Amino acid sequence: MRVLVVDDDIKIASFIKKGLQEESYSVDTTQSGDEAIYLAQLNSYDVILLDIMLIGTNGMNVCKTLRANSISTPIIMLTARNRLEDKIDGLDMGADDYLTKPFAFEELLARIRVQLRNQQNSNILTLADLSMDTSHREVRRQNRKIRLTNKEYALLEFLLRNKRKFLSETVIKDNLNDMNSNTMSNIVNVYIYRLRNKIDKEFDLKLIHNIRGLGYIISDEDV
Repeated sequence: MRVLVVDDDIKIASFIKKGLQEESYSVDTTQSGDEAIYLAQLNSYDVILLDIMLIGTNGMNVCKTLRANSISTPIIMLTARNRLEDKIDGLDMGADDYLTKPFAFEELLARIRVQLRNQQNSNILTLADLSMDTSHREVRRQNRKIRLTNKEYALLEFLLRNKRKFLSETVIKDNLNDMNSNTMSNIVNVYIYRLRNKIDKEFDLKLIHNIRGLGYIISDEDV
């Protein structure tokens, strides 16, 4: 799952980012409302966490602009503004939820899960006999439960959301923050190897493939 955190308070943004990464979310951050609009149009996010007070364009305008451009990504507003009028304005602008600061991180996680559950088509990712239930963070192959680390889970989810597409190491690193910040030059190779051992090793049909010059692909078709 990929989340965009838009907050002009660096400490709060860092706190949210760290907590979400520990839950296996891939996280982008920005302090700028204008950059938030750009990133939301450029990338495919599962949830956007949006403050009102930002550098440049404020959160209300960001929300309004995204909806006007037919971007339906769930938006949860995170703001210190707790007046009823502010909540109504945020929801009227197109926000899906409104959480006032300070908040318990566990509540934020719960509200994110609600938004993800509302995206019915995103809950279950499948390929051949492999399935991933993103609501319960459960992976199975031939109905056998497969245990993955947080990074392995994030990588597999990204592959499944882009199944049958070749993905370069650079694209994978750019979309998975934990890997992008790792100093190991072969970090993608390492985790692809670990995933293959868990996803493919004991099964006749191999799903994860590497084609020199093109990158990695998860597919049940001939590659």
